[in-house]
Parts: sequence; structure tokens; C-alpha cells
Amino acid sequence: MHKHLLQVLLLLLLSMFTTANAKVFLVSVGVADYPGEENDLVLPAKDAQTIAWLYGKNSNLTYRLLTNSNATADNIIHAINSVFANAKADDIVVFFFSGHGYRGGFYAYDKALSYAKIRKAMARCKSKNKMIFADACFSGKIRTSSSSHSSAVSDAQKANVMLFLSSRSDEASIESPNMKNGFFTTYLQKGLRGGADANRDRVITAKELYEYVHSGVIEISSGRQHPVMWGKFPDNMPVMIWPKKTK
Repeated sequence: MHKHLLQVLLLLLLSMFTTANAKVFLVSVGVADYPGEENDLVLPAKDAQTIAWLYGKNSNLTYRLLTNSNATADNIIHAINSVFANAKADDIVVFFFSGHGYRGGFYAYDKALSYAKIRKAMARCKSKNKMIFADACFSGKIRTSSSSHSSAVSDAQKANVMLFLSSRSDEASIESPNMKNGFFTTYLQKGLRGGADANRDRVITAKELYEYVHSGVIEISSGRQHPVMWGKFPDNMPVMIWPKKTK
């Protein structure tokens, strides 16, 4: 009996140590300045910079920041493949995108980039804590797919990626020139900085982040924007781990 209890305690301590020492691998993308002028936005490049800066507050970060003309479809996929390649099972892997979206993916600087292609690329990563944050119009459409893309989507779904999307499939993602970030990114970064840490254990979980960001965005948008979270992942999956404070 005592031997079994000791084994359980050792496994618990090992799990806590592994979680505390998890590394973060981030690809942060923002496109505000599209070719021409008619499709330009105000805040997406700043959104991507904010997320990179925020995760950079943790010392265990490997990241790639791509904004505007550097954020081509090929560059994005290459960054996902190269940055996430070294992630181990307990590490945290994050893909962030802010910019124009469509019902099926994102608009990179030069062309459309489908959700299925992004998720398929992420499927190669060994981490069990993989997530996509998307501050883009119609981002909730990732939850459905047409029959013509069923095979690609089926392959991509094997990635077991948590999808935290800024709006429902029929909603725009709102930005205001009077704010530093879009509505979704504003509450995302607040939540990741600690606002979502409901139990104050310095480990922000998927459930904690969703509840904080969802309610905040609905309030600031007066009910015009509703973030959605979807995928195969546990409620307690870590999305941000802050080092314990020393006395």
C-alpha cells in the first residue's frame, strides 16, 4: 500500500516538474498591409507583435514573428514546420494569426491559406498541447467543411489541435483604431497575462482562458462578436505557464 502511494506521489511530482519546465514554441502572424490599399487593416501586425512579446516574457520560448509582406503562405507553413519540429510531448505549441479570414481559412499576404493545410502541418508536431488562436473574420467556419475538402480536413483533424477562434462563422472580428489590439486579441493577451488564472496557480488552462475571453469579448462588442473554442483537448490543457513566484 505504501509502495503504491509512493509511486503515485513520485508520478505527481514528475508531472508537476515537467509542466513547470515546458517550453513554448510560437509562430505569430499578423497581416494589416495587404497588396494594394482596399484590403488594408489597422491592428493585425500589432496583434501578432503583442502575442510574441507576451509569450516572450517566459524564458523558455522559441518563436517566429511574421508580419505584412513577410507573412506569405509559404513562409507561414515553413515557420510552422521549422519552429514546431523540436517540440516535445509536454511543450506548448501556439499558432497565432490576425488578419483577413474567409470561410475555410486565412488570407496570408499573398494568397489564401486553408485551415486544413495549417492543421495538417501542425499534425507533425509531437506536442500534446497544440493550439491555434485566430483573430480573423468568419474564423468559426473552421468547425465545418465542404465535402470537396473532406479528405484534407480528415487528415488535418488528426493533429488534435485546440482552436480558439475570435468569432462565429457568420461574424466579423472587430477592431477599433482607438485600441492597441483587436477585441479578441485584447482579451486574449489580458487572459494569458493572468486575468484568466481563476485559481491563481499560475497555470492558465484552456477552460480558464475560454471563459475569460468569451465573456470579455461579448461585453466589449455589445454582443456582436462571440469567440468559439473547438477541438480534441482536455479542459485543463495548459496554454500559458508562468514561473512560480519566489519568496
